[in-house]
This record gives sequence, structure tokens and C-alpha cells, in this order.
Amino acid sequence: MTADNLIFKAEKIDKYFGPTHANSHIDFELKKGEIRGLIGENGSGKSTFISVISGIQQKDSGCMYINGRPYEPKSSLDAIKNKIGTVVQELGLVEGLTAGLNIFLGRTSMFSKNGILNMKALYAEAKKVMTKWELDPSIELSTLAGTLSVEDRKVIELARALSNDPDILILDEITNALSLKNRTNLFRIINKMKSEGKSVIIISHDLEEVIDVTDNITVMRDGSVSGNVCAGEIQIDMLKRMMVGREMQGSYYRDDDSAAYQDEVVFKVEKLEKKHLLHDICFELHKGEILGICGLADSGTHDLGKALFGLIKPDSGKCLKTDKNTLIDDPITAMKHKIAYVPKDRDREALMTSATIRSNMSLPSVRNIEAFFGFLSPRKMKALAEKAVKNYEVKTTGIEQIVSGLSGGNRQKVNLARWMAKDADIYILDCPTRGVDIGVKAYIYDSMKTLASQGKSIIMVSDELPEAIGMADRIIVLKCGKIEKIFTRGSAFTEESIIEVMI
Repeated sequence: MTADNLIFKAEKIDKYFGPTHANSHIDFELKKGEIRGLIGENGSGKSTFISVISGIQQKDSGCMYINGRPYEPKSSLDAIKNKIGTVVQELGLVEGLTAGLNIFLGRTSMFSKNGILNMKALYAEAKKVMTKWELDPSIELSTLAGTLSVEDRKVIELARALSNDPDILILDEITNALSLKNRTNLFRIINKMKSEGKSVIIISHDLEEVIDVTDNITVMRDGSVSGNVCAGEIQIDMLKRMMVGREMQGSYYRDDDSAAYQDEVVFKVEKLEKKHLLHDICFELHKGEILGICGLADSGTHDLGKALFGLIKPDSGKCLKTDKNTLIDDPITAMKHKIAYVPKDRDREALMTSATIRSNMSLPSVRNIEAFFGFLSPRKMKALAEKAVKNYEVKTTGIEQIVSGLSGGNRQKVNLARWMAKDADIYILDCPTRGVDIGVKAYIYDSMKTLASQGKSIIMVSDELPEAIGMADRIIVLKCGKIEKIFTRGSAFTEESIIEVMI
């Protein structure tokens, strides 16, 4: 590889967070026109490394070069000036600003004259960015970012990264927040950049996707690079071994070909209606069933998950837990009657990011860890948190660590573990494996299978069709807020047949 062919090079990069050596002597090269995968378990140092490249964090030692010139970014604006665009793993928008303003965050001076911001010009330019890259035209750019869905926020973050026509585009776990339509569009953008001699770095836990999309793959483990491989010459099992340092083979999904649940109905949804969101939703959940809910963007899948837990009040219709014919119309009633809910947006809707792991783990199980006179038992809180941290292999300094200090994947582990540790009858899981590594995926799937075998019931909202097919007894396909079809595990349980109904 000639120096002229390199767009980016890093040598011996080190980054510390206190005693934690997050990046250790990382060497990395990126060619012009190359699509490079960057993979590893949660906490392996991937996001830290790209944050150093993007100027979000400053390295402690080592050197970086762009087109052979020394590169020392002091902020994300320095990275943008050097034609690097980044979409971070966690949601990276300022919620109190509009979507259009977020696209040009830090660069609004180009639309200012005499201290007055020309909003009309800014929105016009934002619209040009969305049109140029064929991004979702239905997103209203004057809408506050905080009111957008997770997927729409990710699209706006992508627009921001692309707005400066970058030579290097860095994508940190973006695909798991996107629907099939937006994911397909993203891959089109990636291939367009490659054809123009521009480069892309993709971080993803979807190993099949990484192999399919990238040219080469860098594998990280424990803060270091454990190897570089050609995507066209590597098998998934070998990648897994490089990531975790041990043999990991086989599928994590169910190995049975037919539905396996009891006749007893434990939850019933009758004619659920919510204006502009859900229409005439009717279905039953059986004891021991894993029920998948899938659909394209704006099909209503995530809204339905919220409505089932009482977070969205329907205009008409009802959700009933059938053991006592209890109306579930708010989260307190749902939890009281042993219904658990893991939302997709962990930071805004689930975790207390400024609190400790111990406090976050304890919150859903308050009734189970009470001591005398309604006080919480410190011993029970500690035991619950330590067990969950161990089972989910949360990479942390201890249960007193603040959640905001964890990587995105480890936050998701906490988000899941605290609910899975609760003795519920029904679990509503919205994208439960979002942003977690292969080892934790296996543990989540095993936990789901175990719960189902114990007669617990699971509703799994998923943006990953292979995941739903691999785990569900039945799959409800939503389209425009309506149930288009319900598939039962068996011969017709294929991606082709389900996608045909989705589209």
C-alpha cells in the first residue's frame, strides 16, 4: 500500500480514562475509497477510538495523519474542517433545537449576517442536504429534535455528517436504529462514497452485515487491535473468535421449526385505536409465547409496544391481562400486574444516566427489595445489581459507577438486565439487542428461551427481521399502523414472504 493511497493513518494511539486503558497502542490505516469495518465486544474500545479520530476525545499519546499531514483535532469542528463526518452511537442531537439547526450545529455562522441568523436560508440549505443524499423527505426540519423518533434523529445525524461532503464518514452503530428502507438507503450512500474515492468506517455488531458491506475489517479486543482481515476471505465464526478470544460457533436462535406455546391466553388487545398511529389492533398473546412485532419505518411497531405498557393512551380499545381481566392503561398498573417493558431509547426513556448502576438495577424491583417499614434493603440492592452485572458481563468499575460513564452497549446491558431480573409474567422488549455484542446477544436469546419455557410470555418489537424469525412463535406485521398479517412459525416463516407483506 503506497502512502499516496492512504487517506488516514493512526500510530500507537493510547487513551486513558483514569485507570482504564480504553485504547492501547492502536495502529490503523484507511485507504481512499475503502469501506472498513470496525468490530469488537462492548467495551473493546471501538467508540473511544472513533471519538479520538472525530475530535470528541483527545488522545493521550500517538500520532494521526490525514493525507500524510499530521492531524491533531481539538474538537469535533476540527474533524469537520478536515472533512470527517461522524454519526456517534448514542443520540447526538441537541433536543431543544430544530432538526434543521442540528444539521449545521457549530456552523450556523455561515447563515448569519450582522449577528442575525437567516433561518430561511438555513432550512433551505438543510433541505438541499436531505435531497442530495436522498434522505427521508417526510422529516419536518423545523421540528424540535427532541420530539423526533430514534430513527428520524439518526437520519438527521447522518445528514449532519454528510452536510460537509466528507472524505471520511464514520458510522457508529447506526444501522440498528434504522428500518429496512433507511438501511437500504444508507448502503446506497456508502457505495456512492466508495465510487467517488471516499472512505467509510462502519462499527456494527451485525457481523453478516459487516462482511457483506465492507472491504476490510479491523477487530478490537480489550482496547487493542487483535487483527485485520479481508471481508471477502473471512467466516463469521473466525470473526467471533477474534473478538472474544475463544471459540463461538452456531446460531443463537431457536432450533425448532414450529410454534411452541400453550393454549392459555394471558394478554388480549381489543380494537386498539390511536389517531395517526394505530388502527384496529386486535391480537392475543399466549402463555409461553414469543410474539414478534415487525414493520417498516412509521408502521407503528414502537408505538404499539408503548401502548401495550400504557405509555400511550389509546383513543379507543383496550389491553387486558386476562388472569384477572385487568385493564392495562398506565405503566404503574402494568408493573403492578407483572408486566415489564424495555424501551428502544434507553437514554431518554429508560435509564437514569446520572445515577449509579446499583440504583438503575434496583428501580423496577423496588417491591422485591424492600426491608422493614418500606425502606429498601442495601444488601438486596447490592446483591441484585452484582448478579445482573455478572450475568450480563457489564464492563464496569463496579456497581457504584455512574451509568453515563458506560459504553452504549454496556448501558443496554443494564437496561435489559434490570428488567430481566424482575419476576414478570409478560415482557415487552423493544429492540432488546440494540447495540450489544454477540456474547450478550446469545445471553439475551437464551434468557428469552428460558423464560418462554417457564411459561412467561414475551412481546418482542424488532427492526431485525432475522432476529424475529429466529426467535418468535408468531410475527405480527404492521403497515401504516394496522395489522397486515400474522405469520406462524413454519414453512412460510421466511424473510421473503414477510418482507413482501411489509412493503
